[in-house]
Amino acid sequence: MPAGVIAACLPAGVTVQEYDGSAWLGVVPFRMHDVMWRSLPAMPLFSSFGELNVRTYVEEDGKPGVWFFSLDAQSWPVVFGGCLLYNLPYHNATVMHQCVAGRFDFSSRRRSDGVTFDGEFRPRGEVFYATAGTFEHWATERYCFYSATRGGAVLRLEVHHAPWPLQMLEAELDASDLLASVGFTVGENEPRCHFSAGVDVVSFSKYVALGCS
Repeated sequence: MPAGVIAACLPAGVTVQEYDGSAWLGVVPFRMHDVMWRSLPAMPLFSSFGELNVRTYVEEDGKPGVWFFSLDAQSWPVVFGGCLLYNLPYHNATVMHQCVAGRFDFSSRRRSDGVTFDGEFRPRGEVFYATAGTFEHWATERYCFYSATRGGAVLRLEVHHAPWPLQMLEAELDASDLLASVGFTVGENEPRCHFSAGVDVVSFSKYVALGCS
């Protein structure tokens, strides 16, 4: 996407990043598993659920991170907590996620307005780890996300994990109005698609207020 199109949707103080002269949108379907608060056991309706997000790649004060335009999840506690604590654009959705003969089927339908995403995904090739300077490293090795309070302050939440094990991915979308729902129209450019079997993630509940404009 042209950087100016995405930059117009970001708050003051958050700068969209570019790779090879373009800003990027990411659509990430995944499953969270064994989610828990530190020192507490996993809880029903909270510990495992499907989620889908639309993101872009940004920085603030020189620190690269992620900015979310939407997050759809099949977990009322996560939706409620994400909206309340971090002012993230969470939506409750019916999410289906299954693996059949090496193929991942993923679908999401938002409960409030019916926004739909439905696709099939097949990882291909050997597992690799992104090296510095590559698009894969630029897009995946990010260790914080940003959001903004209703008062305009920009917040940063730290996220820690091992490097992502990656594979190339064949993707076939049967239906998606996800990007249109957040105000973006994409052209005919070929997307870059990757798969990961996942990593363990730790995030800090303490967030940093970075000021407001």
